[in-house]
Amino acid sequence: MTDIAAQDEAEVYDLRGLKCPLPVMKARKRLSTMRGGAALWIETTDPLATIDIPHFCHEDGHALEASERVENGHRFLIRKKA
Repeated sequence: MTDIAAQDEAEVYDLRGLKCPLPVMKARKRLSTMRGGAALWIETTDPLATIDIPHFCHEDGHALEASERVENGHRFLIRKKA
């Protein structure tokens, strides 16, 4: 589903422990500082992130390349719009 090289080059942003709406707000701010096409892993424990992060990506035009359940939360691979 995702390119292995893209996963390896992606930064990891640890947002575990934060509740809605903070994961989306912080992800938006972090992505705003990155170049177009860059990849970012978001790690979160907020159960609402499974709804909020995909919605945020759709609304802002970013590509959600992966969504994975991990121990105690979820992680998402977001590719910033070009």
